[in-house]
Amino acid sequence: MVPLDGGRAGRPAPLIFQMDAFSGTPAESGFRMPAEWEPHHSTWLTWPREEGISFPGKYETVPPVYAEFIKLLVQSEEVNINVWNAEAEQVVRKLLIENRTPLDRVCFHHFPSYEPWCRDHGPIFLTREKNGMRERAVVDWGYNAWGGKYPPYDLDDAVPQHVARLRGLPLYSPGIVMEGGSIEVNGAGILLTTEACLLNPNRNPHLNREQIEQYLKDFLGVRKILWLGDGIVGDDTDGHIDDLSRFVNEKTIVTIVEDDPADENFGILRNNLERLKLQTDLDGKPFQIVELPTPGFLEFEGQRLPASYANFYIANQAVIVPTYRHKNDQRAVNILQRYFPDRKVIGLDSSELIWGLGSFHCISQQEPA
Repeated sequence: MVPLDGGRAGRPAPLIFQMDAFSGTPAESGFRMPAEWEPHHSTWLTWPREEGISFPGKYETVPPVYAEFIKLLVQSEEVNINVWNAEAEQVVRKLLIENRTPLDRVCFHHFPSYEPWCRDHGPIFLTREKNGMRERAVVDWGYNAWGGKYPPYDLDDAVPQHVARLRGLPLYSPGIVMEGGSIEVNGAGILLTTEACLLNPNRNPHLNREQIEQYLKDFLGVRKILWLGDGIVGDDTDGHIDDLSRFVNEKTIVTIVEDDPADENFGILRNNLERLKLQTDLDGKPFQIVELPTPGFLEFEGQRLPASYANFYIANQAVIVPTYRHKNDQRAVNILQRYFPDRKVIGLDSSELIWGLGSFHCISQQEPA
């Protein structure tokens, strides 16, 4: 474990822990990244700023979408919201109250961040069972705004350290760049990702595929990496997996497929589908592959948007699916409902949020119980 800031700007003071208690890598200490459907203590969000660059010309349409998302989440778990300062907190409180959102499960933290994509800059939580107790830790991957596209990002990069200090948890700092939206785990040793993102030289040009795989195994407790190819058109993250394919249980993967051969995504998604059909679990058995539709071509001001039903978020009692006022919305919700019999699958309009090139999974990060 490296409980130091690595010299990155804007970081809080280093966290100090007993090295003998957490020596070696997280995997060597028995930690793993739980699947998203495992019980949550809370969901973490970072509130967008009007001064930010994520929603040019449409910021005012976005906070109400956050409010609706939070209203669904607090029905079954705590929600922690990073805000810029006390003034921003009061603005958010007022909006939630106006939206009739109970605040008894909402906690605010003055952990400033330039942009709201908490899936990518937020903490990755790990768990382990030891002496009949569940213990937790945080992995603090480096964050460079998807290959240095949107500086500055030093405040965003510091969020995991703030959260680890708040919770009093051990902090592992691998020292390489990795975003939460680029990885997907089944909680049973398998991780799904893309070549387009993790092998992109704008992240870790000094590492090859085998070295990156070893980091994932060492710091997330997985044993096998499944690689897909490219991401969907319009995705400025260089191909995050959470817009493509997701585990819905240990043995089942849902993946988006485009039916229109004239669409730019048609070949990309067919290639990923064929790759998935060849993948196997730790026992050499194939996964069940379930096809999700796409919401077709969605654009704003001449820019194609990365709209995807795969960007759903699994909460304790609900699965919140982005919808886009498209004929396939209900079809996608119905497909996902089959694989979450113990949760209500809810479609929530993401037509405004997607202008920021992300949706509900991109803005959220689960904290396991």
